[in-house]
Amino acid sequence: MLLTDFDALTFDCYGTLIDWESGMVEALKGLTNRVQRPLSRDQILEAHARHEASQQLYTPARRYRKLLPIVYKRLAEEWGVHASHEECAEYGRSIENWPAFADSPAALQYLKKHYKLVILSNVDNESFQASNRRLQVEFDAIYTAEDIGSYKPAARNFEYMLEKIQSLGVKKEKILHTAESLFHDHGPANACGLKSCWIFRRHGQEGFGATANPGEMPHVDFTFHSMAELAKAHQEQLQKK
Repeated sequence: MLLTDFDALTFDCYGTLIDWESGMVEALKGLTNRVQRPLSRDQILEAHARHEASQQLYTPARRYRKLLPIVYKRLAEEWGVHASHEECAEYGRSIENWPAFADSPAALQYLKKHYKLVILSNVDNESFQASNRRLQVEFDAIYTAEDIGSYKPAARNFEYMLEKIQSLGVKKEKILHTAESLFHDHGPANACGLKSCWIFRRHGQEGFGATANPGEMPHVDFTFHSMAELAKAHQEQLQKK
């Protein structure tokens, strides 16, 4: 199997293209600086992942920028810190400040020449607009949790994507789902029969950071540590043809 066998790359955005962990940690400083005990970066991210996954399960139709304030409130309660309603709301708006990984724009611009590029994200449409500007590429389709009414890893998010992507002339066997999160993406990609590419941004770090533990390790067909590595591997495969 080669990267050049596929016609479309379907992407998770946050954690894969956008550095949401750095964005979260920065946006949470107003809260974490008031916590009476020291919290490591991973402790912050793992608590966030736990509350976020739970809230997405209980309120699947709530837009992400409106769901994050609830996560902020739950974190404040867990850590014994008072948080005002405005602080919570401000955290929901922080998504637009989350930075792109440095290699994402150039890699996407290269890959755009060879694939249809599609987003399948747990974000809302308004927040993604800001992230899209940071990524500096025009995607062929954007499917968000707001569009679908549920959050990954729900199977219906992938079913929606597979139904809608047919209008782009892309067959299922020609899709490579490209993502960092084993929990949100690779597990359900396995379940619906998609080939997948793991962008292992957290290589060299322990745990799963801002994503929940997937339990059993999903199968992945390709693994790269960055989008730049993916683009380079594709270029090398083309040269060998």
